[in-house]
Amino acid sequence: MSQFLSPRLNSFQGRLASLNWLLVALITSISLIGVMMLYSVADGFEPWSIRHLIRLIVGLAFMITVAILDIKFWFRIAYFVYVIGLLALLSVEFLGDQMMGAKRWLDLGLVTIQPSEPMRVGLMLALARYYHNLPFEHISRPQWLALPLLMIIVPAFLIFKQPDLGTSVLFSLTGVSVLFLAGLSWRYFFAGGLALIPAGWITWNMLLDYQKKRVLTFLDPNTDPLGSGYHILQSKIAIGSGGLTGKGFMQGTQSNLNFLPEKHTDFIFTMYAEEMGLYGALILLVMYLIILLMGYLIATQARSAFARILAMSISVSFFIYLFVNVAMVIGLLPVVGVPLPLMSYGGTSMMTVMFGMGLLLNVQVNRYTELSVK
Repeated sequence: MSQFLSPRLNSFQGRLASLNWLLVALITSISLIGVMMLYSVADGFEPWSIRHLIRLIVGLAFMITVAILDIKFWFRIAYFVYVIGLLALLSVEFLGDQMMGAKRWLDLGLVTIQPSEPMRVGLMLALARYYHNLPFEHISRPQWLALPLLMIIVPAFLIFKQPDLGTSVLFSLTGVSVLFLAGLSWRYFFAGGLALIPAGWITWNMLLDYQKKRVLTFLDPNTDPLGSGYHILQSKIAIGSGGLTGKGFMQGTQSNLNFLPEKHTDFIFTMYAEEMGLYGALILLVMYLIILLMGYLIATQARSAFARILAMSISVSFFIYLFVNVAMVIGLLPVVGVPLPLMSYGGTSMMTVMFGMGLLLNVQVNRYTELSVK
């Protein structure tokens, strides 16, 4: 491993000291809030809270390992990570476990993973590597756009087939945001916006019945308050009942009396808002906002295009998941099954976020490192 360490940062202590420990502290604090909420959900450490805590400890070790490597290591294996992710997605098609009508998971013996999550990081690494090598005047030429589009569309289609509409849409948004950050002409985004009209009609006809119901329920949850509208109506009631200061830790009636569904995963923000109130929710959102601002600052300080695009795309992807989850539970977006970063229960989600944050920290540690064009 030593060949991948920067000569400037020639000691383990030096590399650790150069980490952005405020960012590490924020990531740890939000994750511990997640542990606390999962404890409240189950009225004890079992079955979710203790596992979330163990994953946090393992994830922090993984994140710091990713962060202290020389960025040249990640630059060299960027396409390899993408290919491994794509093969894992393909494996789901043939070897995946079917649960709740969807085939999204791979059983690796000791752990079960959802390959669509780490594939996001693989995509960002591969696109950052691609645009690092591409001269700026070539970025908007059609012949140089075909490959990155293919790199986005193929895995997005595989995720859509699982079926996982929400993750497929967010994966595509992440990919498109990298194209924007790389400097692709606005004309493509305008044309893409126009193309969404027929594409939306085609996609609507391809949706399964429950997916169509989610969209229709989003428009008017009261049409089916005990069926497809139940989740969002209960979520709004729980958030509203928390008031300004909340009902207190483990005192959330909507969540602890099981009116609120999926409260350990998609609706954990709702539970937090019910128990900690508006003030607690705002404090949590400010913590997330500080992470996003740090991501932006880290990207602006990076010397290489690879590092800048990678740091910015990780921050944008983090924002997309945060925004969609919060907007979903307060009724601004349809319920699409998106986890809240660092807080929702889920091993693959936690490790994927830690991988991304590790790369973000890595960019700051190696911000002065030059990378060759070829």
